[in-house]
Amino acid sequence: MTQNKHSYTTGIFIIGILFFIFGFVTWLNATLIPYLKISCELTESQSYWVTFAFYIAYFFMALPSAWVLRLTGYKNGMMLGLFIMAIGALLFIPAATSRTYGLFLLGLFVMGTGLSILQTASNPYVIELGAPESAAKRVSIMGICNKFAGAISPLILGSVVLKDIDGLETKLNGLDTLARTMELDLLASKAIVPYVIIMGSLVLLGLFVRFSPLPSIDSREEAVKTPAAPRSIFTYPHLWIGVLTLFLYVGMEVIAIDTLINYAKSLGMSMDEAKVFPTYSMIALIAGYIIGIVSIPRYISQSNALLACAALGVLLAASLLVLPANLSIWAVALFSLANSLMWPAIFPLAIFGLGRHTKTGSALLIMAIAGGAVLPLLYGQLAECASIGRQLAYFVIGLPCYLFILYFAVAGHKVGVTKRA
Repeated sequence: MTQNKHSYTTGIFIIGILFFIFGFVTWLNATLIPYLKISCELTESQSYWVTFAFYIAYFFMALPSAWVLRLTGYKNGMMLGLFIMAIGALLFIPAATSRTYGLFLLGLFVMGTGLSILQTASNPYVIELGAPESAAKRVSIMGICNKFAGAISPLILGSVVLKDIDGLETKLNGLDTLARTMELDLLASKAIVPYVIIMGSLVLLGLFVRFSPLPSIDSREEAVKTPAAPRSIFTYPHLWIGVLTLFLYVGMEVIAIDTLINYAKSLGMSMDEAKVFPTYSMIALIAGYIIGIVSIPRYISQSNALLACAALGVLLAASLLVLPANLSIWAVALFSLANSLMWPAIFPLAIFGLGRHTKTGSALLIMAIAGGAVLPLLYGQLAECASIGRQLAYFVIGLPCYLFILYFAVAGHKVGVTKRA
């Protein structure tokens, strides 16, 4: 029993470190969007290709990641994912040197590729490390690691690449083409040192994971005997509803964080004021995760926690129709409180009972992270539309997303499931 408890604690600790890295790298995008918008001279909708390049990698790489993990196992797969992320960070050096937006996007896509392997391995690992009914609690612990890193990473990168950016924007307006180019080249070069540090850290962490005492787990999909007439992955409707639910949730989570700096700037705030809003949003996420750790499953079930969060999302989205602009940004930041327990609840509810299809089901859910690629682009287009604008764009996208998540919490996760723990 003592050995099992030690293995459990070791597994939680090491995977917690990985989730910290996920969050730190992922939520740098909140700072990269306004930074690249200025340094690469982009429109608002063009700047959201940052999220597209990063999150679309999950769509293309999640299923190949499942195949890779079958060959490598969890530990080697996690190391491989970290090394691939390091290659993506390396690409930021030529991107910043040449101020080439396409190279920045390629680097983000490669980092997303590495993360898709890590996510495909680590999420089912955390779920299978203990009892199914407490899976959301373990994922909530991972979420705190992830979102704490996400709260500090925009501040750290912002202190480097967005320092004195308001003065620079004013200065750029009075410069000729050559002087303007030189200033923008200097701004772009500020990303080199941070991403060299990130690259080195990812390589070291990959080696740490490879040689760490990460405990092996007996996957439930391997423990279930294959029946005489094995079921197809397409015969689990709750999984496919869960995939769409996760797609919509991730899209809203990314919108609620990565668009905040641009929105705050549009309301007349300085960059120093605007750049802290993603951190406020992350604090709301962390608060929600703490609530999940305390309450799931002791006081509330995973599905009921999801129902409460979805209902809050619906209320916040509806409030954007009536709130004044200076208060609306706080409603958008509070989307993150509504989003906080969605991943911890959706993932285990969607893969419940898949047996030997668990890895494939997990990969499909990881593919749904592509919602973070598609919905922010849609938001950018709506925000630039004169008849809609930024505030109403949050409502137009947010309300239907949260209503569908509410459906999954009430009924969708039960479709085709005969028995649930």
